[in-house]
Amino acid sequence: MRSARGRLRIVKVLVTGGTNGMGLGVARALAARPDTHVVVLGRSAARGQATIDALRASGAPAAASFVCCDLSRLADVRSAIDAIRRDHDHLDALLVNAGIGYAPARVVTEDGLDAHFQVNYLAHFMLTLGLLELLERSEHGGRVVLNATEFGTVGFDDLQLTRSWSYEAAIFQAMAAKRLFYAKLHRLYEAAPERPFVSCFGFRIHKTVWTHQLALIPWHMRAMATVARWLGQLISIDECGAVMAPLLVEAREASRARSGRLVTFQAGSLRDFDGAPPTDAAREDELWDASLALCDDDRTRRIARALAIPGRGP
Repeated sequence: MRSARGRLRIVKVLVTGGTNGMGLGVARALAARPDTHVVVLGRSAARGQATIDALRASGAPAAASFVCCDLSRLADVRSAIDAIRRDHDHLDALLVNAGIGYAPARVVTEDGLDAHFQVNYLAHFMLTLGLLELLERSEHGGRVVLNATEFGTVGFDDLQLTRSWSYEAAIFQAMAAKRLFYAKLHRLYEAAPERPFVSCFGFRIHKTVWTHQLALIPWHMRAMATVARWLGQLISIDECGAVMAPLLVEAREASRARSGRLVTFQAGSLRDFDGAPPTDAAREDELWDASLALCDDDRTRRIARALAIPGRGP
């Protein structure tokens, strides 16, 4: 990708959960491009450095860097936003990918929240709002892509699932929350034509990805996954990365056309997912307000207010 003067323009992409699983597959695919600086966000400094070293050793032609952040601690998210804003004058794309999968029991974070809800959704809500200004500065067309599915609903009467918890219910509720989030962000940017537009949409992976998390699930589930892999029903993290990476670097116009939608890979191309649930502005607004209250963060509230007022930046 070249600028108007013919110089190679570096596209800067932040990938959460980029040290393993799907995120690592995407980071590898991006790092193989000569025009992409991949910024990996993860909770382990040692694993993060090992990931960056491996990307560089593989011959990654552009830059790669790491941001340490435990999404189960909102204080870490605030610090990560500060660090990213200090070290980068812009971002071109943010992939919201990190999340908790299988868990044998409900975990409450130090912030007093259900771990799945916080890590898979709420921490990303705060992170995204905190980085919108950098995304708006993109010359390539900023975009936020969320790893999402069509499943789940948000239980507003019990967001933290204190009455009835299962890891499936927790995962699906976070997926539903991410759908409401990208739809709300899209609606806000559509209503503010004077702002640099940031595309916001979900991506539904078309096949289950064979990742390290499969080693954490009960043996009978692992056996079923192994059979599915033999039958070609699972894909590797690198196959996943090859499918997802183009969404993070494609042209501004293509990205904007996807904004507010749930996208998937079907019949060899990226397209709208036919089974996406309908949008619901009232529920989007309700989750937005609840998320701001749970974050309880002055900067996040200030950015949210600015988004709602035409002509004001974050």
